[in-house]
Amino acid sequence: MVGLVLLLAATAAVAAASMAFGARDIPLPEVARALPEVWAAVTGAAADPADPTVRVLAGLRFPRTLVGLVVGSCLGVAGGLIQGHTRNPLADPGIIGISAGAALAVVVGFAFFGVVAPMTTAVSAFAGAIAATALVFGLTSVGAGRSNPLMLIIAGAALTAVLTACTTALVLTSEANLDRMRFWTVGSLTGRDLSVFFAALPFALVGIAAAFATAPTLNALNLGDDVAGALGIDVARARAIGMGLIAILAGAATAAAGPIGFVGLVVPHLVRPVTGPDHRWLLPYAALAGATLTLGADVVGRLVLPSGELQVGIVLALVGAPFFLYLLQRDKVVRL
Repeated sequence: MVGLVLLLAATAAVAAASMAFGARDIPLPEVARALPEVWAAVTGAAADPADPTVRVLAGLRFPRTLVGLVVGSCLGVAGGLIQGHTRNPLADPGIIGISAGAALAVVVGFAFFGVVAPMTTAVSAFAGAIAATALVFGLTSVGAGRSNPLMLIIAGAALTAVLTACTTALVLTSEANLDRMRFWTVGSLTGRDLSVFFAALPFALVGIAAAFATAPTLNALNLGDDVAGALGIDVARARAIGMGLIAILAGAATAAAGPIGFVGLVVPHLVRPVTGPDHRWLLPYAALAGATLTLGADVVGRLVLPSGELQVGIVLALVGAPFFLYLLQRDKVVRL
């Protein structure tokens, strides 16, 4: 419990930094002073503010911060779920193709059906994530809802490459697609407004709450499928529910910010030394740690260049890719 409180404080600190830092830095006392006016502006309780600080916070940084918190929480919990269900420490929605499937579905909606509304974008991403999840687990299934851990990574990498190539081809088909999608396809919180946050929020809340509810079942599954079956758990059904929740969470995150990788890979490894293998604790820790890591990477991306900024997906890739190679070097492919 103490760890959760400390992690919540870290999340709040990173959220404050997200409000304060950017092209124009705003002192934290000024941010605190402006928050009531910011809230009034974003809820429509007040007219457009004349104060430039309030305009920056309400129009750009407050929505961006909320989207970052939702995206990071979804990816952190999805990573905890997928590593638990597959018993594979290298599993991650971005690595095994789920995020790429969501991204392709969104780009198809943009390119062929003119889908630009946040809610329909979220639904498209969810459908693409479900399809990619079914495909990768269908290709690697060895029966009773189980997947070969090594084949999951290989098939997921191949699927990610194919889906990413298709996405890139569609983005390059027209200048309009390229202009709309150039930041989204690398994973970005730039320019996200409250409509994006409210579109992703229902999927995030349902997915995270359901994931927490399935934690005892996931603990039983990690004792082995035979033991879980002896305890009265329908293993195949539990796996299917778990994969569905992973698709919901990855789809919501991808719809809001594009395909951001490595959060789901790194976060469970960061929190597992504190929580142990008990998913009743691991998943809440992963939600907060994912939000902190994602938003922290976004802040770093704003500060690392003297002009302009690095997208959050690029910053996380610079951190996550070496971590992935480290896990490979440690030969932790088969089991947690």
